[in-house]
Amino acid sequence: MLHEQEKAGKIIAELTVYFLALGAGKVSSSVILEGTHGRITFEADYPPEKEDKLKELECLNQQRDNGIEEIYWELAGVGSHGDSSQLLLIGTMIDRAEISKEKGVVKLTLYKDFYTHER
Repeated sequence: MLHEQEKAGKIIAELTVYFLALGAGKVSSSVILEGTHGRITFEADYPPEKEDKLKELECLNQQRDNGIEEIYWELAGVGSHGDSSQLLLIGTMIDRAEISKEKGVVKLTLYKDFYTHER
């Protein structure tokens, strides 16, 4: 399961860098593991003039691809800061995402099934 925990860490690190590059002054996250299911919650503020950039977060809701995830997950966090291609990679690593915005704050809840054995 350590392999899966490392993936969760990469997801959080990439989202943190994405929002800091966007101009966030406050970022918080948590991971909740329930058996083989995980939930990553993430909250960040953003400058009002960057709100249109948040449209890129929709790529988090693409279909999970276990093959792509296994090959490329280690690349999460190595792209350019704020690069939306990193969000695409995260989208292939999670099962679904809930995204909400309110008054200068964006909240994400990412759901991910974790494998119980190393692949």
